[in-house]
Amino acid sequence: MAMLNFLVGLLLGVLIGGALCVRYLRREIAANVGPQLRQLNLKIETIESVLNLALLTRHTELASLPPLSAKSTRD
Repeated sequence: MAMLNFLVGLLLGVLIGGALCVRYLRREIAANVGPQLRQLNLKIETIESVLNLALLTRHTELASLPPLSAKSTRD
C-alpha cells in the first residue's frame, strides 16, 4: 500500500511540475516572439507600401499613353 501511495504521489508531482514548466515556457516563448513579430509586421507594411507605389506609378504611366489606333487586319 505504501508503494502505491508513493507512485501516485510521484505521478502527481511529475504532472504538476510538467504543467508549471509548460506554463512558464509558453510565457517565455510569447515574450520573445512579440518584438520579432512587430518588426516583421513593419517590414511587411513597408514592402506593401513600396509595391502599392510602384503599381500606382505604372498604372499612371499606362493611363497617360495615347490609345493605340485600331488597324484593320483585312487585305
